[in-house]
Amino acid sequence: MILTRKAVSILGLFITMVLSWSVAVAGTFVVDLTHPIGTFAPKGGDIATPDVSKPLKGSIQVPTFGAPAVYEVLPDFKTNRGHFGLGRFVLMEHHGTHIDAPFHYQNNKSSLETKTPDLRTMEELTANDLMGPVVFIDISGRVQSELDKNGGKPGSKAVTDFSNSSNNVVTAADIAGVSDQIEDGVWLVVNAGWSRFYKGSSLQKSPYINGWNFPGFSAAACDELIKIEKRKGVRINGLAMDNIGIDSGESGAGPKGDLVTDSWHCHVRGLQRGWKFVENAANLGQLAEAKPGSCHLFVGALKLVASTGGPSRIIAMCKS
Repeated sequence: MILTRKAVSILGLFITMVLSWSVAVAGTFVVDLTHPIGTFAPKGGDIATPDVSKPLKGSIQVPTFGAPAVYEVLPDFKTNRGHFGLGRFVLMEHHGTHIDAPFHYQNNKSSLETKTPDLRTMEELTANDLMGPVVFIDISGRVQSELDKNGGKPGSKAVTDFSNSSNNVVTAADIAGVSDQIEDGVWLVVNAGWSRFYKGSSLQKSPYINGWNFPGFSAAACDELIKIEKRKGVRINGLAMDNIGIDSGESGAGPKGDLVTDSWHCHVRGLQRGWKFVENAANLGQLAEAKPGSCHLFVGALKLVASTGGPSRIIAMCKS
């Protein structure tokens, strides 16, 4: 998508409103759960192609399914007392810290579980879709214990095991353990401590992906969440996590590891229900400092017509 600075100024207003509210309410603190989106100059004047040798303001490349963001500086609009800076940029919808709208995954007949799947695009999401109480799950201790087997770094499955059969992903037991908190409109937010590996120019070679061996929601965890929704007659708002796609590496890649065969289990089952996903979140460990059950999540998403998702400023407001 191509957006001007003016088009995204609403995000600044959103942040200002949240921060102002926090100052007015004693005992609250705000956490920015968003990675900065690095930008690069256009290559050869082509706004759609980044010149990775020309990063802007120290930008770095990160693992992504598409190209890095391109930012083109436009001529200044001058006045007698100064000038307005202007620019335009191109970036993938699902780049950086971002939200998936339900329309991001469209089921075929074999995977459809409802007669009326949620197929909303970004402009159709309501304000209530984009905020709600946080149900916090912290698996970072288990993840770190597994990483310690390899000097604190991700390794092969034989060394650091983040498969769905391990205890180093979000398990069905993790979901069952918070079942009393699962109500209409909540966001399940999971800290794996994985955002520290969010770096590298290659999707496949990055430790963040680690050969599709990384923590996330196991298939059993998503299945358990759906069972709880049905039993309680509720519908959550969505899931947020510090990995590339909510699903564990194994669930994302599928049993054949080809990314297309029986893959993306939570996407397949969850988005058709109206869940939204916040992916590549940052700073989730800070939510552990909050009073249990006191955090609310706010997603500053653009109301972009026909979009399947988009980079967003994610804010949590908590009580200490």
